[in-house]
Amino acid sequence: MTYEGSNCFRQRVILAALTNRRLSIDKIRLSDEDPGLTEGEVSLLSLMEKVSNGSNIEIDETGTQVTFTPGVLIGGKIEHDCGLDRSIGYFLEVLFALAPFCKYPLQVTLKGVTNDLVDPSVDALKQTGLPVIRRFLKVFDDKEVDLKIVSRGLKPRGGGLVIFSCPIRKTLRPIQWQEYGKVKRVRGIAFACRVSPQTTNRMVDTAKGILLNLIPDVYIHTEHMHGIKSGASPGFGLVLWAETTKGVFYVGESMSIPHGTENAEPSVPEDVAKKATDNLFEEVYRGGCVDSSAQSLCLLFMSLGENDLSKILVGPLTPFTIQFLRHIRDVLDLTFKLDPVDTSGKTGSKKIQATCVGVGFSNLNRIFS
Repeated sequence: MTYEGSNCFRQRVILAALTNRRLSIDKIRLSDEDPGLTEGEVSLLSLMEKVSNGSNIEIDETGTQVTFTPGVLIGGKIEHDCGLDRSIGYFLEVLFALAPFCKYPLQVTLKGVTNDLVDPSVDALKQTGLPVIRRFLKVFDDKEVDLKIVSRGLKPRGGGLVIFSCPIRKTLRPIQWQEYGKVKRVRGIAFACRVSPQTTNRMVDTAKGILLNLIPDVYIHTEHMHGIKSGASPGFGLVLWAETTKGVFYVGESMSIPHGTENAEPSVPEDVAKKATDNLFEEVYRGGCVDSSAQSLCLLFMSLGENDLSKILVGPLTPFTIQFLRHIRDVLDLTFKLDPVDTSGKTGSKKIQATCVGVGFSNLNRIFS
């Protein structure tokens, strides 16, 4: 696997680790003022060394060329400091894809930033990613696949701590997921770290003032961390998720601008709450059986499933998902059949039915354990 540039770095690392193929990437940000790998990408490669056994990573002096030779995915108990360049969600999305194929059940403790304005927060991934994993792994006890938020950490100094645990499987079962239902309730978390507790109440009042005009079942939990659990930087945010009658979750979130950001006005709780509700409405409008942040994970698991037909109805594909489908085609030699679905007479955006026959990927690490 040979590529150029920094785009889709995580996608390439995931597919290289799963297929055990050598990955070489050249000309990484070669024309930028700060060329080479970022701190977050180096930290991700360090995490891959901990998750696997026998991996070999070579980075040249300029950081613009990297070679990743994957080893055996081991799993087990792991601790990793994600740093402050990217949030924990950046690393969790990789672990979600790799965890079922490890030799031992994965229990990883991650330290760093739990919520920021770039990557999906740990709260959002808990509501969107975990249900997808449970469906493909056929998990009956939700505690088997769990994401526990011990403490929150915001930029610029972090201080968050989460624990992700996931069992292993020999193969992934195919799915037929065509119905997503209607929204029946909205839940959420308004959090504040090292700021006035009144901030969370202001966000809740604004969000409920908008949501209760549309649906009666709304409950938003307030969370004001104290001491070490509040991280090292001040800030606040709101995460909302809508649950449908078919068990599908859509997430919308927003948070304050990080403390110390240059040329930025202080965030107002009412504006943060309105932005979170707008993002939730956008996801509900897109519709489908998975949230847009979980599209790529779901399609990856479909492609790795048993040699049987899998179907899912999704909303408009995100650019990240589109590029992931191209990588799946190149690496796994599998092409999805994407059919537009007639949604005339229904609300929401146009839907797409994604169909494929899995490659029959098997967890060899588990077989020989």
